[in-house]
Amino acid sequence: MAFTHTSPKKVEGVVATAAAPSFFSVLRRVSAWSGLIPFFLFLILFLFIPAVSVFSQALHDADGSFGFSAMREAISGQNLDAFIFSLKFSAGAASVGVVVGGFLAYAAATATRPRWLRNIVSSFSGVAANMGGLPLAFAFLSLLGRQGLGTKILNAFGWDLYAGDFKLGEVSGLITVYSYFNIPLMVLVTLPAIDGLKTSWREACANLGGSAWTYWRRVGLPILAPSLLGGFLLLFANSFSAYATARQLTDNSKIVPLRISFFLGGDISIGEDAVGYSLAAWMIILMGISMAAYWLLRRRAERWSHS
Repeated sequence: MAFTHTSPKKVEGVVATAAAPSFFSVLRRVSAWSGLIPFFLFLILFLFIPAVSVFSQALHDADGSFGFSAMREAISGQNLDAFIFSLKFSAGAASVGVVVGGFLAYAAATATRPRWLRNIVSSFSGVAANMGGLPLAFAFLSLLGRQGLGTKILNAFGWDLYAGDFKLGEVSGLITVYSYFNIPLMVLVTLPAIDGLKTSWREACANLGGSAWTYWRRVGLPILAPSLLGGFLLLFANSFSAYATARQLTDNSKIVPLRISFFLGGDISIGEDAVGYSLAAWMIILMGISMAAYWLLRRRAERWSHS
């Protein structure tokens, strides 16, 4: 019976060769994650540090000691009215965006003629969803202001737009203006979800005797519900936090971002700036809850798009 003797040097070489791939694989993973360093730096510098600074300024009483008096004052009296007003028009603007944007996205996704329709809708939505501030405010003042072109055309047909409660700085006016960028944003959010609706599901429902209403009630809407609800939360947060457009349209202090600017940049008593920081802190909490819920709903919706 023969025995084979293995040299220790060869064994060491095999071990070294086996260990080499693991070292390079770790190096590749580290280099892959290093590409996210600028992203994490951006989050730390422009999100985490400002948020910590806001909360540190908000959690102080009038005498400078730690306390919650400013946080309580930020959700009472006129400040509470401002939150209610902002919640009202933000929810209204988000609802209009979900309904109109959802139908527009479905029409663009299912239309077979002309072929370029979807590309045009997607391109315009990408541009319009990012339009805001002074250009958008000027456009609507020129169109629907008291001396706007659209207002004069409506007057010529006997409809006085400002005879009722319509004002660009009130709920109805803000919903109208914010719909300009909310509807395109909803189109971009909903299109991937609608693409996830498979034709075979509709055919299976029809083969089982189901009507179009049955398909949408039991298949279509339940699948699209996470995307629609997530889109609503995204549009709500987008409307609630918008500042530049509202600032150019009105001086209404019932809009929370404008009220924050009043406390932090206006002529106020010493110590009242803590109320402004507290308004911002509550706003961060509200936006954080909305975005966390949107992220969870988005993950649920993506299961169908990858199935």
